[in-house]
Amino acid sequence: MNISPLLSTLVGLGLFAATPAFATTWDLSNEYPAGSLQGQTAEFFAKAVAEKTDGEIEVTIHHGASLGYKSVDHFDAVGDGALQAASSAFVFWTGIDPIFQLSSLPFLAPTSKDIHDLYVLAKPEYEKVLEDNNQMLLLTTPWPSSGLWGDKPFTSTADLEGVKVRTYDVASTETIKNAGAFPIQISWADVPAQLSTNAIDAVLTSPNGGVGVQMWELQSDFTNVNYASSLQAIHLNLDAWDDLSEETQVAVKEAAVEAEDFGWGLLADATAKDFDTMRENGMTVTEEIPADFARNLTAAAQPFIDKWLEETGERAQSIMTAYQSR
Repeated sequence: MNISPLLSTLVGLGLFAATPAFATTWDLSNEYPAGSLQGQTAEFFAKAVAEKTDGEIEVTIHHGASLGYKSVDHFDAVGDGALQAASSAFVFWTGIDPIFQLSSLPFLAPTSKDIHDLYVLAKPEYEKVLEDNNQMLLLTTPWPSSGLWGDKPFTSTADLEGVKVRTYDVASTETIKNAGAFPIQISWADVPAQLSTNAIDAVLTSPNGGVGVQMWELQSDFTNVNYASSLQAIHLNLDAWDDLSEETQVAVKEAAVEAEDFGWGLLADATAKDFDTMRENGMTVTEEIPADFARNLTAAAQPFIDKWLEETGERAQSIMTAYQSR
């Protein structure tokens, strides 16, 4: 067989091995903006995957629900293979399995260490539910703790009376209702439109979530009630995973570990930076609430927590026992 001098030179230099002949593309859907902590983490993951697989895997990220999928849709879409991957907020999966409620239980994990400890204890349960539904958990990162965006500060239950507050799951809906407000449970992608039409008066979400959509254009105040720091996961279709070589699987796992570390690292400074951004755009930020208001909010949340523990059973109780006895 004759090989041309040029071809021999290219083979000798290894240039044909530098780029895969057929790169595999994964579409990754994310309901939140590219600039959010979760958007930044997804971008970090995509870049790390490309680098560690030498371009064999290309992750194309679709931010802002641009593919039409919201977090609540991602579970089935990834499991069925309509999407290869997604970045999804656990708070929207509580109807799929109550274990996903854990990270968003109100006032349970007030510090970043508490949040991470709780995640480590619950991770095997998250992995099992996803695996049972043809998916794998690649990485999980936190949102900064949720607070109340509105047209006034909220420093007492009297301030909440009759206020239409956007909530995002059953726990927040029941807690806000017990605190005296009028909860309206809607997905994040629908929040700006609902605010602009006055369908809601206030929004329960993280500082970072509101900054990502420039909430100061519609709201004047943020009150840091330190409600809950819920988790968001990047998850992958198992068939897409099984199609990879063992070497490529190792590379993707390494990328996931680095992206998870990156996402948790963002949490430390995120809230302070977001508070600065809010103030720079004319917002009033109330960083601490009165102790009696905090106690009233905690009391408003307790009935749901008790019910969740009873309904979720032994696996929830074992996690809570381990968490409380650290």
